[in-house]
Amino acid sequence: THPNTETHTQTHSLDSYYGLQLLFTAFKINIVFLCVSAGLEGDVDLQFLLNGGELTKVKSDSWQKKRFFKLQEDFETMWHDSEKIFRKNNTFSLDDIDSVRQGRGSESLQKYTDDSLEERCFSIIFKGKRKNLDLMASSPEEAKQWVVGLEKVLTHMSNLNSQQKSEHWIISCMRKADKNGDNMMTLKELKRFLQQINIEVDDTYAAMLFQKCDTSKSGTLEGDEIKNFYELLTNREEINVIYGKYAETKGQMSANNVLSFLKTEQKESVSLEDAVKLIEKYEPDESKNMTKDGFLRYLTHTEGSIINPAHRQVYQDMSQPINHYFISSSHNTYLMEDQLKGPSSTEAYIRALLKGCRCVELDIWDGPNGEPVIYHGHTLTSKVLFRDVIKAIKDYAFKSSEYPVILSLENHCCLEQQKLMAHHMISILGSALLVQPLGNEMPTALPSPEQLKGRILVKGKRLNKLDAAFNNNNTVEEDVVSEDDEAAEAKETDPKKSKIRLAKELSDLVIYCKSVHFSGFEHAKEKQSFYEMASFKESKAKQLADNSASAFVHHNMEKLSRIYPAGSRTDSSNYNPVPMWNAGCQIVALNFQTSCKKMNLNQGRFLPNGQCGYILKPQFMRTPGSQFDPNNLTAGPWLQRKILHVMVISAQQLPKLNKDKPKSIVDPYVRVEIYGVPADTASAQTPHINNNGFNPTWNMNFEFTVNVPELAIVRFLVQDYDTASANDFIGQYTLPLTSMQFGYRHIPLLTQNGDVISSAGLFVHVMAIDA
Repeated sequence: THPNTETHTQTHSLDSYYGLQLLFTAFKINIVFLCVSAGLEGDVDLQFLLNGGELTKVKSDSWQKKRFFKLQEDFETMWHDSEKIFRKNNTFSLDDIDSVRQGRGSESLQKYTDDSLEERCFSIIFKGKRKNLDLMASSPEEAKQWVVGLEKVLTHMSNLNSQQKSEHWIISCMRKADKNGDNMMTLKELKRFLQQINIEVDDTYAAMLFQKCDTSKSGTLEGDEIKNFYELLTNREEINVIYGKYAETKGQMSANNVLSFLKTEQKESVSLEDAVKLIEKYEPDESKNMTKDGFLRYLTHTEGSIINPAHRQVYQDMSQPINHYFISSSHNTYLMEDQLKGPSSTEAYIRALLKGCRCVELDIWDGPNGEPVIYHGHTLTSKVLFRDVIKAIKDYAFKSSEYPVILSLENHCCLEQQKLMAHHMISILGSALLVQPLGNEMPTALPSPEQLKGRILVKGKRLNKLDAAFNNNNTVEEDVVSEDDEAAEAKETDPKKSKIRLAKELSDLVIYCKSVHFSGFEHAKEKQSFYEMASFKESKAKQLADNSASAFVHHNMEKLSRIYPAGSRTDSSNYNPVPMWNAGCQIVALNFQTSCKKMNLNQGRFLPNGQCGYILKPQFMRTPGSQFDPNNLTAGPWLQRKILHVMVISAQQLPKLNKDKPKSIVDPYVRVEIYGVPADTASAQTPHINNNGFNPTWNMNFEFTVNVPELAIVRFLVQDYDTASANDFIGQYTLPLTSMQFGYRHIPLLTQNGDVISSAGLFVHVMAIDA
């Protein structure tokens, strides 16, 4: 038996948990995993994880070593052994896991394991840029049990509301502060605990807090004293004030009181029956009234979140032509890092697709052994086989969204490898690949996302018109065509003069997204067919959006436009997508591999509508008679002026930025930013609060005028103030104004990469009134 891996035969209880039912008996906090239900109590798969087992860790052909893995009793940490004697950290948090994938889906497992081992392999995918953990079990049954067990625990973790995550996190920090494991807390341990949860207090205040809770005068906190300390620490005065205002029935909120709160504060159109259902949902003891704990549970659950719950599903009309939607799009999708020497990987495609990206880019070049490869040409970026990328796209295209995926091809290959590209797409993608126009007649407009569900479209050069494909009249075998704009730019040549030979087999796969050069709006109106689309470098698109916005909007009512970053962005940085969306551009391609404010805006834009990757443009950007100009706002249906009131009340459990320095405490402030048409762009921020990342309170009001709310995006940013250097990022949350719920709302905080920061959040009051 490995050290620290004793076999546990007892059943581990996962009690249903609400409020302050903490099992604080003598501080024996066997961290009870905070499940909404007791669905995992006595679960055999959970027991399997707790007992642990041996797995083979796969890094390369020569590095495949056995390691013992097990779930710790805190239900939040995985432990594994290591050959490195002095290695301090042999654990990782389940909260760091993004997903678990069964099979040989990763590049390492495909490269370094045999096909016959498919059912024994699985990968743990981490959030952010951390490398995958590729593992192999001794049998298919054991691999399945690892995957099923981990997925069950991860699902339960994701089902916790922010209040439950907060409680779980605080208890976990208490355990870590109890260095000697005696289930008691000394003054020194209390101070260590406060530093862990991001609060800096002076010795006098810490001693006063300790003495107040140490009712037994024993010099340690234990049992009920720890529970009292916890209640004192987690008391939220702002919640007390709001609850007290409406708790008019023997100190609690009756159904009528709840109804009054929902209508007055939350501006919701609800009935008494809805209020009763809310009480039933958040009061587990069948109480007819809502307690303060139940009220807090409501505020930290889905109904109390900043985003409209109805917008978490697909709620928009998906039957409009595809050019009437903003489409989540990636540039140089194959790259994991920069564009000079970074790695190319199928994993980059998988991650983009799982984030709802619906247009991915493939830069294809001639490869060895006649096999085309994908990489950033004429650089030191690594290469990945085209066929492997197509396999990854087939496997992951429709896991997060059922709506169409567009493959944007930047083709640099010879005729023979072009033919092989076509063969790979046809043979691997099968019936998902669109090879003929829909319907029985030659179309006159692009089909809708609904019509194209589950289909993959190819964007690229075509030898002839679409009606030739429809009439099966593709007689041209091969020919010379002008190169795609972005491909030509990569060679620093004029797109009109840069030519390539195009194979018929590849040309025939381009149906609704034929690449053409843009020669002006008038030329496009007269000569460009509905299925032809142009690509614009960011500088050209910005120029058109600034100087010819109305014409650009009208162009995009009929045609698709793709925008891509300048070639000079070798660090994979991003441009601002907002002006492009304001001009109606659909495929605004960004470097998904780079976490930044621009990607936050992109994630926010595509957050609603079930994160399906398609957002219906406002009506005034789809109606031919519209005179909308984002830079020159005249009267029209787009002008729906609102005064947006935002009160930043408080924050909860902000993460420590420097975990290696226990005394490093953040000095947080909140910045509220509005993005949209130029007239609406604005920001405001709170002052910073010294040495408190646990429960800082601001109670600060801001007011913004928003002229075109249908294009407005709101970003909440939390940063750590620093007098000597740039302020550090703590967390953010971005969403469209039209998807916001009003009233008192909790806001989850996300990393720059878009992952949820467990337990951290903001509490705000939001209201919009007609100006």
